[in-house]
Amino acid sequence: MTAAVAPSTRRMALLLAGLAMFGPFSIDTIFPAFPQLAQRLAVDEVAVQQTISVYLLFYGLMSLAHGPLSDAWGRKRVILGGLVVFVGASVGCALSTDLSTLLVFRAVQGLSAGVGMIVGRAVIRDLYHGHDAQRLMSQVSMLFGIAPAIAPIIGGWILLSGAGWPLIFWFLVVFSLLLLVAAARFLPETHPVEARVPLSPRGLLRDYVRIGFNPRFLRLALAGSINFGGIFLYIASAPVFVMQHLHLGEGGFAWLFIPTIGGMTLGSFLSGRMAGRTLPTRQISIGFTLCALSALLNIGYVALAPQLALPWAVLPIFLGGTGMALIFPILALAVLDMYPHQRGLASSLQAFVQLMISTVVAGVVSPLLSASPLHLALGQAGFFAAGFVFWYWEHLRQRALQAPVQEQPPLA
Repeated sequence: MTAAVAPSTRRMALLLAGLAMFGPFSIDTIFPAFPQLAQRLAVDEVAVQQTISVYLLFYGLMSLAHGPLSDAWGRKRVILGGLVVFVGASVGCALSTDLSTLLVFRAVQGLSAGVGMIVGRAVIRDLYHGHDAQRLMSQVSMLFGIAPAIAPIIGGWILLSGAGWPLIFWFLVVFSLLLLVAAARFLPETHPVEARVPLSPRGLLRDYVRIGFNPRFLRLALAGSINFGGIFLYIASAPVFVMQHLHLGEGGFAWLFIPTIGGMTLGSFLSGRMAGRTLPTRQISIGFTLCALSALLNIGYVALAPQLALPWAVLPIFLGGTGMALIFPILALAVLDMYPHQRGLASSLQAFVQLMISTVVAGVVSPLLSASPLHLALGQAGFFAAGFVFWYWEHLRQRALQAPVQEQPPLA
């Protein structure tokens, strides 16, 4: 399959970014509604936090299936099916009258929301190769990064208008219906019938084990996913960070999310510009350097400041987002390139690793650390450092594998 079958790169970037956006929208639009949800459903805000944890858990579990299904049935069919399920789940969330019902439909949202991001990565690699793939992946990441920035702002506006929390889920219904129409109209099928892999439970399990326990896959997937955890820690802790530490109201989430996602957008833009001009290892080194600088500035500021103040409290997070976005596209493409005939499955396993880490961050790490700005800063630094360790391990392994080849004398 070549790029000739695709629509324009700009249209493809917009469409794939939109498909990846409805997952983050499902997480972030309800952040400003946490206090109202707790009041209207007669539960505490810790219980409301489970609307995120449950969503991420089922998102991560189903991420194992999206890719193999697209390898067997085609990319477009699986994306359209996921969107239909998501629309129905969002309607169920909007009509929920108690927390238990809401959690059930949040789980169904999670089962379907990952299809755009996971299968979309495989679509990119189906259509493009090398630097072209990195450019499109970076463009998608840059546009995708807008979602977590504007989603809580939209949620806050909906609440400030006097509408109740269910209208947030009706907004998700409309958004996903628009994506469904756009995908049906403009998304090409990039995985032809002759290239498809039949579904076999035994074979699928064997491939999961083979890929999932491949040491190189684990190093690459963990390097990107754990590093992202340093940014996601602040996203998951947004209600506490914005309302308690920054003393802002329901409309104040922009002060955290615009700098955070602005940094990710800048990093994705720079990654696209650097494709073909900068060695991937150098780009990753620059990214981790920015993450390290972000962590040091963040710890220093929160340790010395008697009270968090804007914009200083969020500038280090902007820097970390930039570094993370320089790193992630290269690592994601490296994983897909390991398995050219099973890109869907490889993308699923990569997303599963990332989502399981994000689930732990949202359900365990964030509740433990969010009460203290210093603890949040130290947690972010720990994630950045652990991500670097896995990448540096992979970097040393690849150098060791290439060294004997480089030392061979030239042929006469």
